[in-house]
Amino acid sequence: MQLDRQGLADLALGAAFLGSGGGGDPYYALLLAEAEFDRHGPFEVIGLDDLADDALVVPVGWIGAPTVSVEKLPNGREAVDGLRRLEEIMGRRIDAVIPIEIGGSNGLAPLFAAARLGIPVLDCDGMGRAFPESQMAIFNIRGLSACPSILTTACGALSLIETDDNLMHERLARALSVAVGGIAHLTEYPLIGRQARDHAIHGTVTAARDVGAAIRQARESGQDPFAAMFAALAATGLYPHAGVLFDGKIADIERETRGGFSVGRVRFESFDGASRMELEFQNENLIARRDGQVVAMVPDILTVMDRETAESITTERLKYGQRVKVVGAAAPAILREAGALEFVGPRAFGFAQDYVPIEEIDAWLKP
Repeated sequence: MQLDRQGLADLALGAAFLGSGGGGDPYYALLLAEAEFDRHGPFEVIGLDDLADDALVVPVGWIGAPTVSVEKLPNGREAVDGLRRLEEIMGRRIDAVIPIEIGGSNGLAPLFAAARLGIPVLDCDGMGRAFPESQMAIFNIRGLSACPSILTTACGALSLIETDDNLMHERLARALSVAVGGIAHLTEYPLIGRQARDHAIHGTVTAARDVGAAIRQARESGQDPFAAMFAALAATGLYPHAGVLFDGKIADIERETRGGFSVGRVRFESFDGASRMELEFQNENLIARRDGQVVAMVPDILTVMDRETAESITTERLKYGQRVKVVGAAAPAILREAGALEFVGPRAFGFAQDYVPIEEIDAWLKP
């Protein structure tokens, strides 16, 4: 598959939804990707079956608080600098890159590095959505090491992280990102081709592009973009259940940047004032309660969207008075396994309850 300018815009639109409110707004990443497209032409995206067993594959993405990324822009070289240094450490050329998470800005993060290095992007990622912490990647859940890892910044600083404890890797990388201004680029979980094929979540780049294309095409033809998006999500095979959980306006928002994260809660009211919803977030939206009852929880996807355009609104861009729909979607099955829920389920975020799939809470989501 090749991504042209339209494909990039569709990917950004779909990745914004899959970010569950996080991963960073893809606007600036799209600008950088479009600039590389103008220089180098379409981006090459290949399937995992086209990858050699011994190929070197590297996930990339940004770490930090999305609220900071709105004001502290990248220089465009962070990923390239990190990948070049990793090549020096490992003594070989990198053969392909992938997004550490398909959500938000990080869904596009590998593109400009791939263009500059002349290598493809693989049609997969490490989370199937966005999560706030590095150890929440499927590669850690499957027992792979995050290191050697390279953290780079817009000012040109570079840090090598080496530890055999992936939780410690997250803590070190988070502390470094705070020290350099709240946002940094991270190259992590270097893989060989066989590991990528066995453990990465397949087809997510294509899925994000297709979801974005469905929204765009529906808007262009005057159709319902939400219905088109739900059909596209189901067609991916990764996100089989989706629907609108709330329709109303933002009545209140609490948000702060703390410990390298954007954390807070947002409250919604229906237009007739009869119903309310509350979302809690840590970069990403984590749990939704409608009139006091939980209706969806992590790892399932929760995204706030403009109710007219189906444009996703990341947590750092939520504002009082926005007229929105809160949309829920089932997470990929791999994230619902017992071993994965230890890292990405509600208890991993401090909520005192076990995970219940969104389609069991909201049975009407089932086809």
